[in-house]
Amino acid sequence: MQKSSYKKILVPVDGSKYSNRALTHACNLAKKYDIKISLIHVIDNSRVIVFVSRKDYLNELRNFGKKVLEKATRMTEKRQVKSEQVMKEGKPAEQILNFVKKERYDLIVVGNKGLGSIDRFFMGSVSTKLVNNSQCPVLVVK
Repeated sequence: MQKSSYKKILVPVDGSKYSNRALTHACNLAKKYDIKISLIHVIDNSRVIVFVSRKDYLNELRNFGKKVLEKATRMTEKRQVKSEQVMKEGKPAEQILNFVKKERYDLIVVGNKGLGSIDRFFMGSVSTKLVNNSQCPVLVVK
């Protein structure tokens, strides 16, 4: 087994093909260096919703988040990589950056795009915010 300077890898997942690609890449690194990875899904609870109750909306997002994390965990298990699941609520980039700092991650592996193309247009992508503000290296996977 080769040694790596990375001990803790965080992979933000949102169910998009881009986050799946990032997860595949992270699994390859983790398997090569025998590293456990953490999967994080952040529920964006900052949006204003007018068509359904906020409670129902957040419950749907939580259910979706659980499914995303379960699918990502199955991907890691299939590749024989140890992983753990983390779910947070708030603004995705902010929550990820706070978690990285608190838990002292060595590397973030993230897809270059996610599910929110409209948000990306107006506010910038999560991956861009991570690259510009993270205290640890960020690997952006296309």
